[in-house]
Amino acid sequence: MDIAGLISDEEVRQFQEDGAICLRQVFDQRWVDEVTTGVERNIAEPSDYAGTLKADEDDQGGFFDDYYNWRRIPEYAAFVHEAPVAPMVARLMQSETAAFYHEHLLVKWPGTFKRTPWHHDQPYYPVDGHQTCSIWMPVDPMAQSACVQFVRGSHNWGRWFVPRKFASESNYTLDEPGSTPMMKEIRFEDVPPIDEHPEQYDILSWDMEPGDVIAFHMLALHGAAGNQSLTHARRVLVTRWFGDDTRFATRPWEISPTVTGGLKPGDPMACDEFPLIWPRS
Repeated sequence: MDIAGLISDEEVRQFQEDGAICLRQVFDQRWVDEVTTGVERNIAEPSDYAGTLKADEDDQGGFFDDYYNWRRIPEYAAFVHEAPVAPMVARLMQSETAAFYHEHLLVKWPGTFKRTPWHHDQPYYPVDGHQTCSIWMPVDPMAQSACVQFVRGSHNWGRWFVPRKFASESNYTLDEPGSTPMMKEIRFEDVPPIDEHPEQYDILSWDMEPGDVIAFHMLALHGAAGNQSLTHARRVLVTRWFGDDTRFATRPWEISPTVTGGLKPGDPMACDEFPLIWPRS
């Protein structure tokens, strides 16, 4: 496979510097249809992780999400193993390998007021390291107003922010029951009030079509508005990937998803539970 043909040197540079990049038409109609079928199956057959959030009782739509279903939804498994996503993220991460962590379905039904609060993902996960990448893949056309937003370069700030509960937008508690000491000391801060001072930040977002994706680093700050459309859903599948330098770590709160693959602090993330997809065996 011509990996350099999938992702240019300029796109690698942009991902490394900005922390988020929109890649146009990287997946053809076969993979858009495959993922769409998986999304429809997932919505019809949700897992125990699934839930729907609303801003208030007047919220006409709802923010539905579900995750860690790739082993039971064949279309998700096919995308992970057969689509050229693994070599693509390996190149973006500047990694020799790409291991798959899990997928996350995000649906904002028409008329959804509920927003996604500003956060970054890596503190939710039991992983340290800088070679991380998530692929945000909409299966519906999307106006920029509904697209996820990123703070350009925030993955390189050297700062970690306390995870936030999407329902209440409140911080996780540092000493929740069952927490364990972290592998290394990380100073967690509150997420800055980005919406109060948007002029202080360089915000990235895009209009998108099926076949486009956003690749972003797990430390890139991001958030999203609701779905103002009264006729079209915003359905997105996110797949999450690890590179060479990632290692298992503990967090002082319950991780999400609550899957560890039997790893111990300091172990490489690639394992039976988080399989190595690239290079292909």
